[in-house]
Amino acid sequence: MIWLRPWLTIKRTLPLALSLTLASLLALSGCSPSQFKSQAAQVSQLVFATPSDPATFNAPLNNSLYSVFGFINEGLLNLNGITAELEPALAESWEIAEDKKRITFTLKEGLKWSDGEPLTADDVVFTYNDVYLNPKVSTGIKDILRIGSNGAFPSVKKIDKLRVEFSVPEPFAPFLRFSGGISILPKHALQESINTTDEDGDLKFLSTWGTDTDPRQIVGAGPYRMISYTPAQRVIFERNPYYWRKDEQGNQQPYIESIVLQIIESDDNQLLRFRSGEFDSLDVKSEQFQLLKQEESRGKYTIYNGGPEAGSRSLSFNLSKARNNQEKPFVDPIKSRWFNTLTFRQAIAHAIDRETMKNNVYRGLGEVQHSPIWSQSPFYLSPEQGLKTYNYDPEKAKQMLRGAGFKYNSQGQLLDWDNNRVRFTILVKSEERTRVDAATQIAQDLSKIGIQADVQVVNFNVVLQKLLSRDWEIYVGGFAGGSIDPHSGFNIWYSQGSSHQFNQSPQPGEPPIKGWLASDWELEIDRLFQEGVRELDESKRQEIYGQFQQIIAEQVPFIYLVNQLEFSAVRNRIDNIKYSALGGAFWNLYELRVGEESPI
Repeated sequence: MIWLRPWLTIKRTLPLALSLTLASLLALSGCSPSQFKSQAAQVSQLVFATPSDPATFNAPLNNSLYSVFGFINEGLLNLNGITAELEPALAESWEIAEDKKRITFTLKEGLKWSDGEPLTADDVVFTYNDVYLNPKVSTGIKDILRIGSNGAFPSVKKIDKLRVEFSVPEPFAPFLRFSGGISILPKHALQESINTTDEDGDLKFLSTWGTDTDPRQIVGAGPYRMISYTPAQRVIFERNPYYWRKDEQGNQQPYIESIVLQIIESDDNQLLRFRSGEFDSLDVKSEQFQLLKQEESRGKYTIYNGGPEAGSRSLSFNLSKARNNQEKPFVDPIKSRWFNTLTFRQAIAHAIDRETMKNNVYRGLGEVQHSPIWSQSPFYLSPEQGLKTYNYDPEKAKQMLRGAGFKYNSQGQLLDWDNNRVRFTILVKSEERTRVDAATQIAQDLSKIGIQADVQVVNFNVVLQKLLSRDWEIYVGGFAGGSIDPHSGFNIWYSQGSSHQFNQSPQPGEPPIKGWLASDWELEIDRLFQEGVRELDESKRQEIYGQFQQIIAEQVPFIYLVNQLEFSAVRNRIDNIKYSALGGAFWNLYELRVGEESPI
């Protein structure tokens, strides 16, 4: 997804005062969260929580939702969290040619990186040509920049110090939104790593800016810069003194000097520490809502309701039939045959009681989800408009399985054609209780149709490694929302995309795999997405993405579950909150201020 915004980080996630001395920082690195809060009386500071460590400090290589990039990086354009309109960021203006194939961005005068070095058109050209479009760099950004049936990439060239021209081989409807939202990278800090290789012949860039790098060495153009990272504890940011944005009176933004990002895996611990006043905001889970709503006045915070989340929650099947370079199948061939049987997947969809999941797991604070596209998007195809859905009907599921050649033994256990008992493992991350509870309910639901599903609960970084290595069977997870335009999920749906997890193709930089094939319906989705970006008429694009949603509903590589309502609790001492369903509470972080601290 594009638009790696600070508020996306904050919702699961903020820079220490410039006046603090090195000795103070060393002391703070061992502080408790309550001690951090005591510092707020001396500096303008916010403290937030996130359930996971950042996976990398190298933005193009990031595959995790939980990152630092919304704070430290910036794109050419920004997205207004209220209107969804594009606004200037590093680029002060842009011009689209009449043929819709060229966009010229003009950078602001006097831009600087967080280390004080000039930011120019050379950095923009380097970012695209040397990094994102480099065939030796595996990044999901590549997928959404592919254009046309041949998957061509845009060409990027420098016109002068401040102007850069992007050219595409054919009209590409979301190009301005995507090209504007991608983080620009510092040529002076990364060029050497792009131009040199290690002893194995890999670009040094691929091992540059890992989380073992001194955070002060990471260079960005965002509103903040990192000054400290303690694994499993916290990330500390300070205001970037070279950030480009100023208010109408010429005052430097952002106003808030310091952000502390506490790493706390447990939802329960996050809740406890928010209630004690240690954090300034909390992404409110459904099971927490009633308690926090009762304490809203005493706790001096406001709970904002953004409606259904823009992302997705789903059960997915590993449909890969490929083998590794030792000829070992990624998925047990017996289970692979089950998963690749369409009727089996559709029967599973009928066996999951999503209404009960909404009422029990999400306390009624959610909506049953049927589509990968956000229900508030103009491209959403609703069941009322003809989208295929799967009502809870375990008897129908059993009937479908029998019709596909499965059978039941005397104990009611489901067996396949060769008398193998149907049993598999459901992978789920530990940091989010609702996902674990959802996976547990799914296992219970499946037991009613004779399937044994074993729930494997591990931390999110382990989940990522398993997904990337194709070492999984069934996964209960989701994708974060980032745009109302369906093409923002192209890296998920493109058959060779970096996030096409249910049938992952060979990816650059990994050991060769054998026997990978895309199905006909996956290739049809490729075609629809290519047609969708060439079409500039909005109503015709809606028809195209409606066909895409029907294919997903029919083929069920994902079984969509429940989209919880998005609640954010934010301390009342934070001024100028402009909450929206699209942007959340912190889309305008640069113009927020912190009022007087008061005990709760």
